Amino acid sequence: MVDKPPALALRSVSKSFGAVQALREVSLQLYAGEAHALAGENGAGKSTLVKTLSGLYRPDSGQILLDGEPVEFHGTADAQRAGVEVIYQEPTLFPDLSVTENIFMGRQPRTGLGRIDRPAMRARAVELFGRLGVPLDPDQPARGLSIADQQLVEIAKALSRSARVLIMDEPTAALSGNEVARLFRVVKALREQGCAVLFVSHRLEEIFELCQRVTTLRDGAFVASDLITDITPDDLVRRMVGRELEALFPKLEAVPGEVALTVHRLTREGVFTDVSFEVRKGEIVALAGLVGAGRSEVARAIFGIDRWDAGRVEVAGRRLRPASPSAAMAAGLALVPEDRRQQGLVMDLSIERNIALAGLSAVRRGALISRAAERDRARDWALRLQLKFSRLSDAVGVLSGGNQQKVVLAKWLARKPSVIIVDEPTRGIDVGTKAEVHRLLSELAAEGVAVLMISSELPEVLGMADRVLVMHEGRLVAEIPRAEATEESVMAAATGRSAA
Repeated sequence: MVDKPPALALRSVSKSFGAVQALREVSLQLYAGEAHALAGENGAGKSTLVKTLSGLYRPDSGQILLDGEPVEFHGTADAQRAGVEVIYQEPTLFPDLSVTENIFMGRQPRTGLGRIDRPAMRARAVELFGRLGVPLDPDQPARGLSIADQQLVEIAKALSRSARVLIMDEPTAALSGNEVARLFRVVKALREQGCAVLFVSHRLEEIFELCQRVTTLRDGAFVASDLITDITPDDLVRRMVGRELEALFPKLEAVPGEVALTVHRLTREGVFTDVSFEVRKGEIVALAGLVGAGRSEVARAIFGIDRWDAGRVEVAGRRLRPASPSAAMAAGLALVPEDRRQQGLVMDLSIERNIALAGLSAVRRGALISRAAERDRARDWALRLQLKFSRLSDAVGVLSGGNQQKVVLAKWLARKPSVIIVDEPTRGIDVGTKAEVHRLLSELAAEGVAVLMISSELPEVLGMADRVLVMHEGRLVAEIPRAEATEESVMAAATGRSAA
């Protein structure tokens, strides 16, 4: 494999944005028939590297090489003509067009009379999905596709343009376990057909399952390029964070206190049914299950975002009104939502204003907001959560995903809640920041806060929870003590193979 020049390579590439050095002398080699992981914490330079390879950014210095020959990409169209394609986490298809029409948009085959050759276009789409080994309906409108199927359409589109290098940027972030397994089968098929794949992911288990080689970046600089067979997950973490990570799951022993949150026979027709559980002060209780099991919907109902049809919710014995977030907040409840960008933050507002949003009364002086009080409050929480930023007045949208998650946490923790619900608290953030979030949750529990954690990552569930509640098809089907919780027992309940 390595006797031939790399299909695509970077040689000593640097890229700056003003005073910020995003990439420093970075080198990378992608070989045909190989899946190559790109690892690093948020802010390590992965996104800048991807945008440089795809022609969106031009390097300040260094070279891009195609089959060993220097090449310049003046835009994404140049990269695509060279066979370099990017599959992003959130595909951008035309919802009202069919799968086939999306694949060939702007490049429709024509008949001798100049009309669009729809039979030929459809036949080519069927052929492309055959290469991928997936039976996707070429006539289906894109609107009805899952994120996983939309990604497959984007991959087929890339192949239709004769892609030789496929860059996949966090492709599994929004996928279920079965969808991830299918995507991996597709990637393996692409490798066998000679495609070079660059796989960007925070999930170490995926890197070690799928890839043959991994390149690590830290603070914009190249750290190492290793064969997967030559390193361990702990080695990779050390390369990413530049230090020994004391513990990814720094769980303190719980001393449960009084019941802080009671959910009794909560029902929302067609969504979840007869859900009952308690969370005590000082506990971290995980709510596990497959995508679509109803976990996030239960959290939204508890917090009052969505109305429930039957049942009740109590915080410290105080019964909450349905569909009233203000009542939930007044009772000491906080919710860190799954989609931090859309539901947890106002991306154009400053870091300090976002932190203050859930507790404006604390920084209000009369009818006006005190900028000094707002800044002091934000600075205190930024220090506690080890937030990385230039200025508190910067828009929160410029922060990395992990630091955005810290801002959402700071916003709610500044209210000093007695119960906090965290929905996928570490999705899309790097391993170092994950450890920091886990440490924070453990500290909150030690301080007597009741924590309800929704997570699709089994290692996180098993590493952090005192008890595991499992949902399946809208029902709570199991409660598993920490000492008895295993991946097998949780997955058996989540797939309906066992019940409490």
